[in-house]
Amino acid sequence: MAAFDEQLSAEDAAHLADCAECQREVASLRRSVDVLAVPELAAPGQAIAPPPQVWAAIAAATAVNVSPREEAVARGVDAPAPGPTESAGHELAGSDAGSATVVPIGSRSPRRSAARWLPLAAAVLVGGFIGAGAVAVTQNGAGGAVVAQAGLDPLPEQNASGSAEVRESRGVRELRVDLDLPELDDGYYEVWLLQTDAQRMVPVGVVQRGATVLPLPADLDLAAYPLVDVSVEPLDGDPTHSGVSVVRGELSS
Repeated sequence: MAAFDEQLSAEDAAHLADCAECQREVASLRRSVDVLAVPELAAPGQAIAPPPQVWAAIAAATAVNVSPREEAVARGVDAPAPGPTESAGHELAGSDAGSATVVPIGSRSPRRSAARWLPLAAAVLVGGFIGAGAVAVTQNGAGGAVVAQAGLDPLPEQNASGSAEVRESRGVRELRVDLDLPELDDGYYEVWLLQTDAQRMVPVGVVQRGATVLPLPADLDLAAYPLVDVSVEPLDGDPTHSGVSVVRGELSS
């Protein structure tokens, strides 16, 4: 909220004024906000219905098989969200928020050059992810017992390093990742837990330079996914691993 110049509560404003770590985090997020800001869009104006090819590109890139109602698009308002549907090649996620989503490493689809709108849409989403990561860091404490840890070594031709540890408190596990990484001009870093043969993986969350704390799925077997991997992801809207990793290490108890 501070990065968007939203008014904070008195308690949060006082904390931000005295916390150097949070001030650095807000400054980092504000750079992303400034990059995405378009002055022409800040001025109020009449809503304009997007052309049909915009939704066609979204549907093609995401395998969504529903479309907004024509009358809602014409009015420039959002149609009610459709109920869950099952698209070809995509299995609906379970309702349990603590369950893990396992992604085969070989399932990454080719880039769709026609979906040129994706970088901006992905940038907005990444901003939300980064904000969540910032909250995780801000609220992080040193509580819980360390149940596994790993040194993260750079992969060939990569200038990066870091460490990772899994802490558990009252049955809840978190992955703390502390990274020394170069800044990215176009993309973001994401953490994955991999099988030892790197054929299947579980996405954990978006990270930045420094410390980030991410919750782990309750049903995730760390013995089956012991490798901590940090990848560089482009702003292309594709949720699968890019195939470009910067650091990796194996968790040990």
